Amino acid sequence: MIESAPIHWFEQVDSTSEELKRRARRGALEPVWIAARQQITGRGRLGRNWVSPEGNLFVSLLCTLPEGVSVATRVPFATGLAVRDACISVLPGTDFRLKWPNDVRVDGAKLAGILVESGQTESTFWVIIGIGVNVQVAPDNTGQASTSLVDLGAPPETSPDEVLLALRMALARRLRQAETGFDGVLRDWSMSAEGLGQMVEAGPANARQKGRFEGVSEDGGMILRLPDGQTRIIRAGDVDLIGDV
Repeated sequence: MIESAPIHWFEQVDSTSEELKRRARRGALEPVWIAARQQITGRGRLGRNWVSPEGNLFVSLLCTLPEGVSVATRVPFATGLAVRDACISVLPGTDFRLKWPNDVRVDGAKLAGILVESGQTESTFWVIIGIGVNVQVAPDNTGQASTSLVDLGAPPETSPDEVLLALRMALARRLRQAETGFDGVLRDWSMSAEGLGQMVEAGPANARQKGRFEGVSEDGGMILRLPDGQTRIIRAGDVDLIGDV
């Protein structure tokens, strides 16, 4: 059970997710959390560097998914909700928003990022959920505006350990929700989605498209309604709000 999975803290590690990949590849597949005070080569989505100063939370969870890919596509959305849940426990009443698929933002400033990776060791399918939350410091990770829990009004003594305890329970709840189906996860995610129903520009850097963000497909893709009325499913890349045109 994820709630009882041990948490191993490192003072410094290359990447919490890389540490778990090494474990998974050698067959150590029991659920476990790896957290670090600092990461040297932290990574975000699309291969970006994740700046990892002390005072923020850097953590990854390894767990197995007997259902395989069908549930794995729901995990990014469930994780985004769990991070939001944990942040609300620290700062109740704050309007934390989820930018597709799972960045956590406040007023357009990024607070947390998530990277979900999967693999298989022999016949066992596993996922590694990497999470970074700006607790004390708001570094420039992706060129976009950023913020931290302390910047938003959390007590200055708020620690990564405190946020992780809340996250541990929240993620267990949300993953159970994901295992029962995508409808409940998607309903809750949509209620907190940033830009839903608005005009956006989305997709990989070499194939950006503009359209109205209409919803999420069964496999987690962004449903984009193009100006000519056609729909496209975006499954990778960045999303930028552009307002109505």
